[in-house]
Amino acid sequence: MKHRLVLLLVCSLLQSAVAADRPNVLFIAIDDLNHWITHLERNPQARTPNIDRLATMGTTFRNAHCAVPACEPSRCAIMGGRRPWTTGCYKNGHKWQTYQPEGDGLSAQFLNAGYRVYGAGKIYHSMQYHPSEWTHYMSKAGLSSNGPGVEKYDGYYNNKTHPNLKDDDLIDWHTTDYCIKRLREKSDKPFFIACGLYKPHLPFVAPRKYYDAFALESIKLPPHIEDDLADLPPAGVKMANPKSDHAKFLKSGRWKAAIQSYLATCAYTDMNVGRLLDALEESPHKDNTIIVLWGDHGWSFGEKQHWRKFALWEEPTRVPFIWVAPGVTSAGTSSQRPVDLMSVYPTLCALTGVEKPEYVTGHNIVPLLENPKAKWNYPAITTHGRGNHAVRTETHRYIRYANGDEELYDERKDPYEWKNLAQLPQSTSLKKQLAKWLPETEKPERKSKKSGKKK
Repeated sequence: MKHRLVLLLVCSLLQSAVAADRPNVLFIAIDDLNHWITHLERNPQARTPNIDRLATMGTTFRNAHCAVPACEPSRCAIMGGRRPWTTGCYKNGHKWQTYQPEGDGLSAQFLNAGYRVYGAGKIYHSMQYHPSEWTHYMSKAGLSSNGPGVEKYDGYYNNKTHPNLKDDDLIDWHTTDYCIKRLREKSDKPFFIACGLYKPHLPFVAPRKYYDAFALESIKLPPHIEDDLADLPPAGVKMANPKSDHAKFLKSGRWKAAIQSYLATCAYTDMNVGRLLDALEESPHKDNTIIVLWGDHGWSFGEKQHWRKFALWEEPTRVPFIWVAPGVTSAGTSSQRPVDLMSVYPTLCALTGVEKPEYVTGHNIVPLLENPKAKWNYPAITTHGRGNHAVRTETHRYIRYANGDEELYDERKDPYEWKNLAQLPQSTSLKKQLAKWLPETEKPERKSKKSGKKK
């Protein structure tokens, strides 16, 4: 027993020594942040100077896409390293903890490798987490995600303002404070700090000062055409769901107001990103810290008469995705290669020397961090519900639904996906080529034992 204890102590000391030589990780997850980021140039009205500052520090991916266009399954896929067709976690409400065993999460691998692992805010859905996978996680007790008196659809359906709302009325301010405090700590171990910012998630409400740059009369609608659903197959029209949100906004006249509120809420989040970057710059860790920033999925604002996420087109799938890896990335670089967020887990393992579990899928994008123009043979793949997938290359988007319906867009000529090419005879060969990336088998959606209905 005595020899065993000595051996365990030696192993622990060796692990700590190895960990001390590894880079730190600042992991920034942002909820519902689409590609309306200034440097991505999708929406010229966007004002995100701090996220843009981060982009100048490293490599930004201009063609990055989520694994799932919904909060819960997206985060389960990213943090658990498995695609939804492998786990069965396809949609919100599927209870991610039942699909990702405790100990399998990304943070657990860093904890096991000797890192101090801290989390705050929304990393997993509903700000839940497996406690054993973290050194410490910030309590959300007594904190409000949205601020006092703010209701779910304020700034969206509801024409309701909150003139007295302050920065620290929202949980994101405290999430950022917590992470700043951890950045300033001294330790002989490296850190993995996960900062989960909740905004711009609904409600679209921020302190009024963030609206100053977005006067309502100056707001422009996103590029769209009236008959955009005319060439969609039935499954695509069903996914667009035009009789829901879009019909309400046409009736209420609040289309521009909702965009204004979203842009203002994004500006609030950008402020918190700036606070994090300032703290890192002032810390002794600035030259030995990997930064990765990602949005969990995109968001639609009336394109294809669709709102929110929950669809497989460019707007709900494309996300900001930025890496700063000292000694690997070059400042101010960008890549047009198609990548998806399944790359987060394997890439962080590769950059830090942390062992990657066998179950982790996704591609290590270190070659693209080293050379953003390097040859890349993989598309980005997004799934929404069993059997519904999008394959995004540098040039095209191919969508196939569970019933066999298809869409195909040439992103070079048609960046807003107004012309579905799937039914053209000359598209047959390309569709067949892109379909090879789709899964041959898919986990079924679980059913409730009580009702027999799908969750």
